[in-house]
Amino acid sequence: MSIQTGPHTPVSLKAGPSAPATLTRCRELVEPALRKAVQGLHPGPGRIASHAFGWCEADGTPSSGGGGKGVRPALAVLGAEAVGASADAAIPAAVAIELIHTFSLMHDDIMDGDERRRHRDSAWKAFGTGPAVLAGDALFALAVRTLAEAGGAGSGAAVRQLAVMMGELVHGQADDVLFESRPWTGPGAVDLAEYRAMAARKTGALLACATALGPVLAGAPPLLTDALARAGRQWGLAFQAVDDVLGIWGDPAVTGKPVHSDLRRGKKTLPVLGAMVMEPSLGPRLEGLLAAGPDEAAVRRAAGLVEEAGGRAYALRDARTRVAAARDHLRAVPLDVSCVDELLALSELLLDRQV
Repeated sequence: MSIQTGPHTPVSLKAGPSAPATLTRCRELVEPALRKAVQGLHPGPGRIASHAFGWCEADGTPSSGGGGKGVRPALAVLGAEAVGASADAAIPAAVAIELIHTFSLMHDDIMDGDERRRHRDSAWKAFGTGPAVLAGDALFALAVRTLAEAGGAGSGAAVRQLAVMMGELVHGQADDVLFESRPWTGPGAVDLAEYRAMAARKTGALLACATALGPVLAGAPPLLTDALARAGRQWGLAFQAVDDVLGIWGDPAVTGKPVHSDLRRGKKTLPVLGAMVMEPSLGPRLEGLLAAGPDEAAVRRAAGLVEEAGGRAYALRDARTRVAAARDHLRAVPLDVSCVDELLALSELLLDRQV
């Protein structure tokens, strides 16, 4: 995949050659345990969860398709291997993080009113809002139970880490929602520091937890788990930056959302905020174009202004800077070199909107 920063400046987002094999290996390791855990749910929430994971259609018919690529469970497995633990030791952590990830997507779709997820009806659209909320809650509870029952010296610490992450994720999500109602300019406007704090919580916390949870469960020392968490948080910020780009200019066939959707909703995203820093006169112009009930021509013009001011290129540069920072965190501590290389190759997939 390649996202254009301008008419002649492509930024490659292809993963390293080992990433597909790594994902396949980790998926084959984790998915049986994940399916077994979900099968233990009440049949109602269980079917909704199975649909969300891509295992069945809304009527329960088995599906030949799949859900996401499984990057987050793979991070849990690779993180454990990087500290010298076995992949098997990380399975409960990998299951828990995928349960939480799917729970968060189900609830995000409800809050955002998104009717499509991975080219099929989202859970609330297929089953109704109430059942989808309940299914998400069931996945959250199951994630905590999975870690609590994992046993071993690191189980309690892993549960605590998951709980802290969830608090951060909710904090970040709440900020993101509130930002939509704040003005583009003036004393109440969202600045870059506020945006980055929000993104570090909303998206960074989950990837930080994914990368460190396997090692924490395996009892790795804080020197290593903290470095892995810092790398994961940087990857989360990189992912969010590219997600913000695609929220304005993404192909609807890929994102499943209308083009310019984030601008239409008044979301304060990195391309827009970066553009306003570089071009201060942009804020009032956006305010005029994106007043209540903006029409398609106005939204299209606003997107063009953001790109002309350099907002799109700014966000993609920021994403690459975050990936480089994550690499530095991993190479600063004594981790298994081959596993670090796999993590770095896999991290490139976090820049792909379809993950």
